[in-house]
Amino acid sequence: MSGICSSFSPSEEEIGAADLQDTNTNQRKPAGWKAMPFVLGNETFERLASFGLMANFMVYLQSEYHMNQVKAATLLNTWSAASNFAPVIGAYVSDAFIGKFWTIAFGSFSSLLLRPPPCTHEGQLHGQCVGHNKAQLGILIASLCWLSIGTGGIKPCSIPFSVDQFDLTTEEGRKGNNSFYNLYYTTQTIVLLITQTVVVYIQNDISWALGFGIPALCMLFAIVLFFVGTKVYIYIKPEGSVFAAVAQVFVAAYKKRQLNLPADEVDGQFYNPPFSRSLLPELHLTRQYSCLNKAALIVGDEVKQDGLCENPWRLCSGQQVENVKCLINIIPIWLTSVLGFLAMNQQGTFTVAQALKMDLQFGPSIKIPAGSVGVITLIAIAIWLPFYDRVVVAALEKVTKQEGFIETERRLSALSHGGTDGIAPMTVMWLTPQLILIGFSEIFSIVGLIEFYNKQFPEHMRSIGNSLIYLTFSFASYASSIVISVVHDVSARHGSNWLSDDINTSKLDYFYFLIAGISSLNFLFFLFCARRFRYRNV
Repeated sequence: MSGICSSFSPSEEEIGAADLQDTNTNQRKPAGWKAMPFVLGNETFERLASFGLMANFMVYLQSEYHMNQVKAATLLNTWSAASNFAPVIGAYVSDAFIGKFWTIAFGSFSSLLLRPPPCTHEGQLHGQCVGHNKAQLGILIASLCWLSIGTGGIKPCSIPFSVDQFDLTTEEGRKGNNSFYNLYYTTQTIVLLITQTVVVYIQNDISWALGFGIPALCMLFAIVLFFVGTKVYIYIKPEGSVFAAVAQVFVAAYKKRQLNLPADEVDGQFYNPPFSRSLLPELHLTRQYSCLNKAALIVGDEVKQDGLCENPWRLCSGQQVENVKCLINIIPIWLTSVLGFLAMNQQGTFTVAQALKMDLQFGPSIKIPAGSVGVITLIAIAIWLPFYDRVVVAALEKVTKQEGFIETERRLSALSHGGTDGIAPMTVMWLTPQLILIGFSEIFSIVGLIEFYNKQFPEHMRSIGNSLIYLTFSFASYASSIVISVVHDVSARHGSNWLSDDINTSKLDYFYFLIAGISSLNFLFFLFCARRFRYRNV
C-alpha cells in the first residue's frame, strides 16, 4: 500500500515489472474505479470481521463475563482506544493481513472457551453470578490486544491506497477521488447494518461461537479478494518514514535558528530538488511559519554534486517543510475532533445498557436485540448522507469558498413499575431521537474528517492523515474511559452514584448532560480554530 504500508504491496520483482522502481518511467495509468471492487471489497469484508466482533460485545461482557456496566464500558473504551491507536504504529507491522485472520480466530474462540460459568437470568438479577477470574480476564484482554495489532496494519492504509488508484492530475481523477469518500462511508454503513442485525441475531439467539466465527470467515475472504486485484493496482514506492521526515525539519530549523532568512526568495538559496512523483502536485515554500523555512536554507556545501543533501538532519527540501506546516495547521482541528467523538462513544456502551432495561418488543412478534439499537443511527445516516452530499455540501461551498430527557423518563418508568427484572414498560424506540442525532453527527464529522485530512495532508502523507482519524477515535475512547471513571468515583463519594451497577438507581441522565456540556464547549473551540485555519489549495 501507499507509503508505510509496503508490507501489503507485491514483491519487489512484481513492482519492478510494473515499472515502479522509478516513478519517472511509470507509464501505466491509474486504474481508478476499476480497482475499487477489490480495494473496497477487501475493506468491506475486513470491517464485517471487526464490526461483527464489536457490535454486540457490551452484551457479551455483561451476559457471559458477568461484568457490571461501568467495568464493561471501561474495558470496551480501552480496547477501542488501543485498536484506534494501533494504526499509528501498526502500519509498520509486516504481516498485518495474515495476523488479522488468526487474531480474530484466537480472540473469538479463546474468549469463548475461557469464560466464567453460565448464569441464569435470576442469578444475574440478584448478583449471584460467578464472576470472571484473573486468568479468564487475562486471556480476553490478550486476545483483544492481538486483534488491535492486526487491525492497526489495515486501517491507516485502506483509504490512502484507494486514493492512489486515481490520477489526481486529471479532472476525472479528482471527481472520482471526491466521490470515493462518500462511497467508502456508505459501504461502512451497510457493513454496520449487517453486523448489528444479522450477526447480532446469530450471537444472541443461535450461538456465540457461530456469531464470532462468521467474522473470522469474512476476514479470510477479504484477504483473498484483496490479492486478486494485485495486477490492477498502482503502487506508490515507499519514501521512508514520514515521522523521521517531520522530525528532520524541526531539528534542521533549530540548528539554523541563528540564521536570517533572505528578504526575497532567490533561486538556489533554498533546497528544492525535483519532485519525483509525476502524478502528484508539488507544494511550494510559503511564508507561513517562516522560522521552519530555515530548515531548507542552503549553507555552504550542504548539497552534493548529484543534487542530494549531505545531511538530511541539517537540510530539508521545501516540499518537506511545507508538509510539516500542513501537519501543524491540522493539529488544532484534530484536537477538537477528539472531544467531538466523546458523545458518540456512549452509543456502544451506555446506550446498549439502557436498551437492556427497556421493552425490546417491536410489534407482536419481533424482539429487537439490545445490540441492534444502533441500526436506528445507520438508517438516519442512509437517509441523510445523500442529502448531505448533494445539497448541504454544495450549499456550504457557495457560502464559504437531548438524550438526558429520555433517560430520566426511562429510569422513572422502571422505578414506578416495580418489576423484579428492572425492565421499564417503555419501548426501546424512545432511544430513537438520540440515535438519530448520533447518525447526523457521524455524517458531519466522520465523512468530513476523512475528506478534510485526505485533501489537506500532502499526498504522500495520506497514511498519516488517515491514521489521525483513528487516533481521534483512540483518544476519544481514552477520554471516555477517564470521564466514566472520574464520574463514577466522584459521584459515589458524594452519595449519589451516577453510574452505579443498577442503571435504574443511577443518574445516567446527569452523565449525559455532562457530556453535552463538554461537547458544547468543544464546539466553541472548534469554531475558533476553524476561523483561523488556512486551507491548502488542492
